[in-house]
Amino acid sequence: MASIPISRGVSIPEAELDLRASRSSGPGGQGVNTTDSKVELRWNVRESTALSEVQRARVLDRLGSRITGDGVLILQSSEQRSQQQNRAAAVARLQALLAEAIQPPKVRRPTRRTRGSKERRLQAKKQRSETKKLRKPPDA
Repeated sequence: MASIPISRGVSIPEAELDLRASRSSGPGGQGVNTTDSKVELRWNVRESTALSEVQRARVLDRLGSRITGDGVLILQSSEQRSQQQNRAAAVARLQALLAEAIQPPKVRRPTRRTRGSKERRLQAKKQRSETKKLRKPPDA
């Protein structure tokens, strides 16, 4: 059984993908009216065996706007004139989306402000205060 590699240790079995072809409105001239060149790729994220629970949660969180209420990710491709090229484009888009979505978030390391940045901030505040003070009428 073939599978689609996403990242190291993660690959989606092709049996989990549902690829459908339909008429496209994209390039192809008069052939657009006769050939089913648009490809729609559907993949059920919630029922997939390819992802761990942590990865599934990340994908559902990060790609939530692209996933239906049933947990199905839908991608369409109609840029190319042939069905095979559109199929390859849809699979490549799926690979790129998932590879980015399953990456663990970077850990933020707290840093300190430099002494120079503190001094510049205080100097700017003093200068702003002085500017405002000069705008006021003199005390009588």
